[in-house]
Amino acid sequence: MLQVAAKYVARTPDHTSARDPVRLTESMIQQEATLKAAFERMKSTLFAERFVSFKSYPRNIDFEPSVTSARTHIQEITIENYPISIEANSHRNTSTEAYSLELREDGSAMIKINSVQGGLHAFNTFMQLFHAHTEDEIETYTPYAPVVIEDSPFFEHRGLNLDIARNRISAKDVKRTLEAMSFNKLNRLHLHATDSQSWPLEIPAFPELAEKGAYDKSQIWSIRNLHDVQEYGQSLGVEVYLEIDLPGHTASIHHSYPELITAYNMQPWEAYAAEPPSGQLKLNSSSVARFIETLLSDLFPRLVPYSSRFHLGGDELNTNSYDLDPTVNSSSKAVLRPLLQAFYDHVFALAATHSLTPLAWEEILLDWDLTLPPSTIVQTWRKPESLAAVVAHGYRALFGSSTHWYLDCGVGTWMDPYPSKPEAMGTKSPYADWCPPYKNWRLMYEYDPLEGIPERDRHLVIGGEMHLWGELTDSVGLDGMLWPRVAAAAEVLWRGKGNVDEGVTRRLAEMRERLVARGVGSGMVQMEWCLKNPGGCLH
Repeated sequence: MLQVAAKYVARTPDHTSARDPVRLTESMIQQEATLKAAFERMKSTLFAERFVSFKSYPRNIDFEPSVTSARTHIQEITIENYPISIEANSHRNTSTEAYSLELREDGSAMIKINSVQGGLHAFNTFMQLFHAHTEDEIETYTPYAPVVIEDSPFFEHRGLNLDIARNRISAKDVKRTLEAMSFNKLNRLHLHATDSQSWPLEIPAFPELAEKGAYDKSQIWSIRNLHDVQEYGQSLGVEVYLEIDLPGHTASIHHSYPELITAYNMQPWEAYAAEPPSGQLKLNSSSVARFIETLLSDLFPRLVPYSSRFHLGGDELNTNSYDLDPTVNSSSKAVLRPLLQAFYDHVFALAATHSLTPLAWEEILLDWDLTLPPSTIVQTWRKPESLAAVVAHGYRALFGSSTHWYLDCGVGTWMDPYPSKPEAMGTKSPYADWCPPYKNWRLMYEYDPLEGIPERDRHLVIGGEMHLWGELTDSVGLDGMLWPRVAAAAEVLWRGKGNVDEGVTRRLAEMRERLVARGVGSGMVQMEWCLKNPGGCLH
């Protein structure tokens, strides 16, 4: 029985001499502090998690080592910064996240990393090697030694898009989500921070945006909330970046600055918006331009210590709204396109001033044919074919098709019928939402984002995100809407497309139990009888 009682020992390979001493920069010191903090967090979690794998064994089987048997303790874990090459992924920008982990029967443990990110991944893998013992509440053990693991991710960007605007999702909820994401080796959290229904984000330059735009003052995301979440994500190796959707999905601005919005809450709303309430920023207004300048100049300096990117939205722009915009008076795309180009050029320039990489939804390229900075990352969502179309234009792209990775699909509509037309689509039995069916974890796992992408363009597919839009999700149901499905998709992002089999089911079922042991309210993966009887649930 191999058990943990380890201390942190860091080594740097001897590539220097007395004439060439190592100079510790502020960045190196910070990275070392991050690794040490993560190491202590790992040790604490190992003993607190209390994961016992009894569900994976038949009834009445003594699967644990005897508490009286000889045991070897891991006295120290050596972490060494050392160049690691993973040939399989050499065409992708993922080598900095590579790591190797060796655990020997004599209790020695060695981790080699290229970066802090690799160290965080190695610690998470190390934790998954260990189990709690039902008869020993003090120590934890691994049945897997000796073991050697060499690992690196397939995709660079491994993310989750979380809507915190349509219903209440608190900073505490997001921190819990970040912990589970890090454990599953995800590295990007995309916060969809504002929308037509509410504006919960505090902006000191415009305090009334949140004061009047949030559903309630108790639901405002303060500057401190956002700072704490981004800082916590950084410590876990997850970059938290924001989306402020522009110029559509902005009706909530009307509550504080009505003069900036056109077509607010028009009826029937279907003619003016993808969902109520309608309302978009005016497109040819100097007041809107000044508002955008002030808004982003307030926000960006607070983001850059923690994030290298900013999502400017760009989806579902409704042209009918601009018939009602006195600065435009037209719904013609020929009229709107140059105005939209100028609008986004302004936003792109502000992002560039703060060295932020812009992200945008696929429509501004595929529907509007706008000219984007070469650094722009285009996020696809409507159908799998969108990805091929984007990379054909030469832009880096993210996948996450609504056909496979929309976590809010298949739970039913949030709309009620008009009394005058009770048989309207979506408001009659079976009351389906717009994107059924429910995307179960097996469907998410079998998603092949690179299908149909020419080999010459695949380097532009830098990763993807799952999406949880918030029409029917708040703090209470959040965990069950995310997990274990996010864990299934995380494996696709780390390893590439996989095939569903019993091994995947058992692996994901263990991850689910570990998440539950950490206080995450994850849904089920498999019936316990099937886990206790391998091969018994094949069909």
